[in-house]
This record gives sequence, structure tokens and C-alpha cells, in this order.
Amino acid sequence: MIYSPALIYYQEFNAWLSSFSGLRAETLHKLHMSILAILLLYSIKLIIQKIVYDRTESPSIRYHWMKAAAYGYFSLLILVLLRIWFEASWPLGNIFALSAAALTLALQDFVKSFAAWLYIIWRKPFSVGDRIRVGDVAGDVIDISMMRFSLNEIGEWVDSDQSTGRIIHVGNNLILNNPIVNFTEGFPYIWEEIPVLITFESNWRQAKKIILKVIEKHSVNSKKISGKTIRDISRKYMIFYHKVTPIVYTSVKDCGVLLTARLVVEPRQRRIIDERVWEDILTEFEKYSDIDFAYPTQRFFDNRIEAKKPSSEPVIMPPQSDCKD
Repeated sequence: MIYSPALIYYQEFNAWLSSFSGLRAETLHKLHMSILAILLLYSIKLIIQKIVYDRTESPSIRYHWMKAAAYGYFSLLILVLLRIWFEASWPLGNIFALSAAALTLALQDFVKSFAAWLYIIWRKPFSVGDRIRVGDVAGDVIDISMMRFSLNEIGEWVDSDQSTGRIIHVGNNLILNNPIVNFTEGFPYIWEEIPVLITFESNWRQAKKIILKVIEKHSVNSKKISGKTIRDISRKYMIFYHKVTPIVYTSVKDCGVLLTARLVVEPRQRRIIDERVWEDILTEFEKYSDIDFAYPTQRFFDNRIEAKKPSSEPVIMPPQSDCKD
């Protein structure tokens, strides 16, 4: 066997380092190979990310490529390090089994989060850009990693599902024991309801026509929600929408007639649409003197003035019968 000067120098350096540190030469060799593997794979990851960053302007494409490069780097690094530190004669199956057992016992939360991440990647209950609610937290998904996902928070003290400005970092294992509500998956719209309460004396038929005309103006165009969209949803989920046009429902409450406007809106446009609908309703109602909003009031009853007057007509008693059973 021919030895190169570099190899001879490395062996001499390794022998000196072994005598100096007290570590076996074989252990030092594995340590050197591990460092080399880390540097080499990390360099490859950086090169891939730089190429992608230089050749595309799409933030979405950049994000997914950066994530793919990071996941590939960690996956390959784990495989290479396991191969270096375990005997070469060991099958990879034994290595994976031993690693899985150790992780399960020592890092249960880590394993749960990693398993949940695999579920997110494989089944895709949500993706980056979706608006979701998991447990008590809700927001727009802005990042997904192996241990956690991040949300741009909505709700809390802010009405109509608008952003609070806070970022929430949620452990992936949260999705294993909590329902996931996705506002944008499948059918990319939501139904919004706006209750309008008017007095019993108001012309409720005219008010209903006005509200219907207003929500038809601001609802998502039914042509935009095409039959193809509905069919595409029904292929994956048992969802059937036979009517997506705006509608106004009529009901009676204690203090007036309730007209509930129901329309289709985009999740992130909910507050804006509510504002526009209410402004148009207020403007239109001003034109009609026979339409008034109902609101809680108090009424005082004066028995001396408002009580029913006694009848002056004689009271006719029903005939009495002397028959006995």
C-alpha cells in the first residue's frame, strides 16, 4: 500500500494528539471525520441556499428551498455521524432502532414534536400562509420547523380576527391533542353573519330589501366561487355548498325584528367587509323615516292612567244546574 505524505503526517499528528489527550487514536479519527462531515455538509447547504437566493425573486420559493436545504442537511448529517461512530459492520436498521429507542426514552417531547412535524409535512393540515386555530391560539402560519411552528397572532383583544402584532411560537406536539381549525384550507372563504335589529313598528320588509342589496354588493362574487372550486373541495372532503349567494334571515326578538345578513367573505377581509356593510346600511336607513333601529329601553307603567277601565255592562253569569250525579 502506498502512503501519501499527507496521510503519513495525519497519522503522526493523530498519534501525538492521542498521547497528549489520552484518547484512543480510533476515537480521535472518528472525531476528525465528524468535524469534516459537519463542515462539508454545511458548506453544501450554504451553496444551495445562495444559488436559490440569487436565481429567484419569489419569497415563497426561497422559503421552501431554504427549509428543504436545512432539512436535508440535518438528515444527512445524522446518517453520516451514525455511520462514523458505529461499527461499519452494523446494519443501518440496527442503528436506527437503537437511536429511536434512546430518543423515545430521553427526549419524549422532542420525539412528539418531530412526529407531529412529519404529520404536518405529510398530511398538510396547514401550510405556511394559512390562517389556523390550535387550542387557544390563532393566527397566520409564518414558519414551520421540526420542533415548532410560528403564528402571526390574531384575535385576543383585537376584534374581527385582525392581527395583534405578536408572534406566537407553538410546539408541534400541540396538534396531537388539540383540534386544528383551518380558515383557508379547501374552501378559501368563510360565512360572515351581521345581525341588524329594528323596531316592531319599522317597515321590516323594506329594511330586508335594503340589507340584501348591500350584502350582494360586498359579498364574494358567486362566479368567483365557481362550480369547479366546489367540486375540487368535494374530492377531498365531504363538503357540499348548494347556495353561496347572500341571504337575509328574519326572526323576532324581545325588543324588535332581527334581520341577520349572511354573506361569503375572505377570512382576512372580515373586519373591512363588516365596516363597509354597516356604513351602507346606516346611509340607506337614513333615507327612510319608517325604519328605526331597536335598542334596550325602559318603560314605566302608570296604573292610574294606563290601567284598563272597569266595564259598565252587567256581568252575565252562566246558568246553574241543580242536577246531581
